[in-house]
Amino acid sequence: MELSEDFGEQKRGGILQSASKRVRMIFSVMASPNRIDILRILNSKGPLTYSELKSLAGFKSKKESGKFAYHLRKLLRQSLVALNKSERRYTITNLGKLVLSLARQIEERSIIESGKMYVRTSHESIEEFNSHKIIQSLVREGSLPLELAQKITEEVENRIYKFQTSYLTSSLIREMVNSVLLEQGHEDYRHRLARFGLPAYDIHEMLTNVDSIHNGVEGLLFKTGQTVFGEYLVLNTLPKDVADSHLSGDIHITNTGLWSLLPDTVFVNIKELVEDGMDLRGKFLGVTRTPPPNSLDSLATSLSLIASLLVKEASQEVIMDGLVGLLQKYSKNISEIEEKLTNSFARISALSKYGKDETLASFRVSLATEPKIVGAILAAYKNYVKATPLPTVGLIVDYEKAKISDFSDILSEIISLGGHVMFSKGLVSNKGLSKGEGKSTSATSINLQSLSINMPRLAFESNKDETYFRARLALLMKPALAAMSIRKKEISDHTRRGLNPILANNTQYMQKGSVTLVVNLIGLKEAVYGILGYENNKAGQEILAKVVATAIEVAAKKGKEMGDNVTISITENDAASRFSSLDGEKYGKMSIHPHVEGESYSEGVIIDASEIDGMTPKSEKIAESNHLSKMLNGGLLVQLKIPDTMDHSGIKKAIEKSGELLGSFRPVKKVPICSNCGLKEEKISEKCPVCKSPYMIV
Repeated sequence: MELSEDFGEQKRGGILQSASKRVRMIFSVMASPNRIDILRILNSKGPLTYSELKSLAGFKSKKESGKFAYHLRKLLRQSLVALNKSERRYTITNLGKLVLSLARQIEERSIIESGKMYVRTSHESIEEFNSHKIIQSLVREGSLPLELAQKITEEVENRIYKFQTSYLTSSLIREMVNSVLLEQGHEDYRHRLARFGLPAYDIHEMLTNVDSIHNGVEGLLFKTGQTVFGEYLVLNTLPKDVADSHLSGDIHITNTGLWSLLPDTVFVNIKELVEDGMDLRGKFLGVTRTPPPNSLDSLATSLSLIASLLVKEASQEVIMDGLVGLLQKYSKNISEIEEKLTNSFARISALSKYGKDETLASFRVSLATEPKIVGAILAAYKNYVKATPLPTVGLIVDYEKAKISDFSDILSEIISLGGHVMFSKGLVSNKGLSKGEGKSTSATSINLQSLSINMPRLAFESNKDETYFRARLALLMKPALAAMSIRKKEISDHTRRGLNPILANNTQYMQKGSVTLVVNLIGLKEAVYGILGYENNKAGQEILAKVVATAIEVAAKKGKEMGDNVTISITENDAASRFSSLDGEKYGKMSIHPHVEGESYSEGVIIDASEIDGMTPKSEKIAESNHLSKMLNGGLLVQLKIPDTMDHSGIKKAIEKSGELLGSFRPVKKVPICSNCGLKEEKISEKCPVCKSPYMIV
């Protein structure tokens, strides 16, 4: 019995002695900065080969090879690093991670105990805490008086030492500074020092749900950047009353992250840009410089490059005129034109753009020009649309001096495949927006149209008084237009500094080209024909016309004061669904439900293609569209809704008849796309015939 107890004690003593020896060995490993560095590198970089690890650890000369091997062998023996023999790569073990974490904690605790504190800065460095830097930041960034800055800094410094935080960062210091400023009643100074960015949780959610990001890493980075710039716009750039109007839903600003950086829609002559050669000066140095083209091959290359760069300089659409003129000298090679253009469209669609609703690159084609070249352009576009699930290249088909019927066969096929086609008599965008003051096809014109007014909200708050309703509209438009003028100046300044180099060169810093501010009216019909209590008859239509006239009058008067051209439009954007949702929450869904057709407020005029054949110029929808179109100097979007069951011949008849009755219209055909494999077919029903996925994009 005594023997067994003695043996047990010896065994336990041996185990403890062995464990103690192992701990001592691990601490001896930690004693070397080189070995700690190797652990840190493997922890941050992941598995590395011997040569990769040696180079990153700073052992670059042959003389140091033995030294590196010695340190690595020590780590391997203590199981802090492991070698994957099949891949010949070294990795940090869980024990190695524990040791690295312990080393970091010891380092931080020793700093605190020594009375010194270090800050992990936003520019990736660790610096000793220095209260004078807080004073400098308060004076420089927040414009605080020196005495107040010193007082605030003293309070922040006291809190830092009181909390004895082991992980001090520049963002944490800024939070403390802002907290002290608020406590002492300095809200304005705190506002200037606000930090813009995303909480860790939001970033984690974005990374977790990457399947909703359509453009890979580029889309992820754009979404993050847009959030930061959008927050900066609302909290720092816009006048407070305009920002409050946007947040409350009285107005809506589309693409807040791009508001001060890019124009929305640009009309440009691509023929002049291509023939003059691309002049980017010192910008986009990684992009090939192209001379004026001297062959169809070089023309196709220049066209792709310039169009791809242009779409980076607009947030919604670039309308390029002059394509037919560019191709005229090659009219003997029609089949080659079709092939080269198909490839050009494909290259344009592959390059970077902004967000899920990408910038549309639209080419304007007049049907009254060279028939063979027009046919080749349409054939090339059909090839492109057929191969592209969601096209980002569009067509503006001008039929002012020609008949749609001359090309309606191929146009109906393009529409059935989901192509972006806008039919017009004149210069308009895919959204129906008119080109600004410069009506010449060669002059560059810019539209800033990302501001919409919630007309039903104004009606709800006008007590069914039409005069008061129009007065409220006028009052709301004035600060909104002032904000638009600020936007124009900021975009002009950024362009002058080189942010948009092609636009800068082509408009001489926006002095040469015309810039138009466009205010969009959302839910006008619901406001007048529903909430204000008028019927859609002659009396009601007169009231609607008076409202539009008021908006145009206020726009013209305010525009003259600011020195800007201001127009009024009724077109689509993301405001309609947001307005109806916010109003449903504010007034109750039952209050807005009787006035809304569908899920959101109206955005222009929608005509059913199956009914167009029986319509005349006096039909209600046609008369309404043409009347509004004449009144609205900024443009009206008329959508021709194509039923799912309508075949090519039906579409052909519908667009021909629409061309006879309307000045502009955009056919809309929903084509199902499999979100899993990208297959696009007209007749996908419940499941994708290729991958059997039930998830469809329509």
